[in-house]
Amino acid sequence: MDGGQPVPSPLVPLGNMSSDSSMSLEQKTTFVFVILLFIFLGILIVRCFRILLDPYRSMPTSTWADGLEGLEKGQFDHALA
Repeated sequence: MDGGQPVPSPLVPLGNMSSDSSMSLEQKTTFVFVILLFIFLGILIVRCFRILLDPYRSMPTSTWADGLEGLEKGQFDHALA
């Protein structure tokens, strides 16, 4: 039943298929784009975990009224009256 001939496997490419089994330019571009998306996703996940662990580090210490002087600080009080 063996017959002496190996059974070709679809997972292992044969030696005579050199140009057909290689990736096309579109497949290479897609592969690189997906890898870049995974890297970007990893950076975002790390950043989100850092914010969750220490949320007050990313908040600014100044307030919106620090740069305003004189009448500019109270201009909204007059608009509400």
